[in-house]
Amino acid sequence: LFAAGALSAAGLFNIEILFIVIFIAATAGDTLNYHIGKYLGPKVLKKESSFLFNKKHLARAQTFYERYGKKTIILARFIPIIRTFAPFVAGIGNMSYKVFLLYNVIGALLWCGLFVFGGFLFGNIPWVKTNFGLLVVAIIIISLLPLLKEVVVYFIRNRSTTNKRNP
Repeated sequence: LFAAGALSAAGLFNIEILFIVIFIAATAGDTLNYHIGKYLGPKVLKKESSFLFNKKHLARAQTFYERYGKKTIILARFIPIIRTFAPFVAGIGNMSYKVFLLYNVIGALLWCGLFVFGGFLFGNIPWVKTNFGLLVVAIIIISLLPLLKEVVVYFIRNRSTTNKRNP
C-alpha cells in the first residue's frame, strides 16, 4: 500500500481512485472472510478437532473475541498473517456482523489511509526515491515485529510451563 501511494506521488496512479479501490477491496475481503468463518464455524465445531482446527483453540478464540474482538478487527489489519485469520475467527466466534462491519470499515480506513496516503506524502522525498527497496524491506520487517514478539513470548511461556512439569 505504501508503494502504491508512493507511485501515486510519482503520477502513476490517481490517489483518490487508488484509495477507494483498495478500501473497497480490504473491506469486502474481510467481510467475505467473516462470512466464510460464520458458515464453516458450526461445521468445524461439530468435530472435536480436525486437520486445521482444534475445538479448544476455537473456544479460546471465542472468549478472546468477546473481550477484545473490536480492537482485534482493527489492529489485525496491521499484522501480516493475523489479518488473514482475524475476520474468519470473528465469524466462527459469532461476533455480531453489525459490530464486525463497523470495526472492519474503521480498520480498513485506518490501514488504507495510513499506508496509501503515507506513501503518497513521502513518495517524492529524494531519500525515499533513492532507497525505495530498502524502505519496503524495513516496512515488512517492522510489520512482522509484533508477530515475532508474540511467538517469542509464547515459546518462553510454554518452556517455563514445561520445565515446571518436568524438573
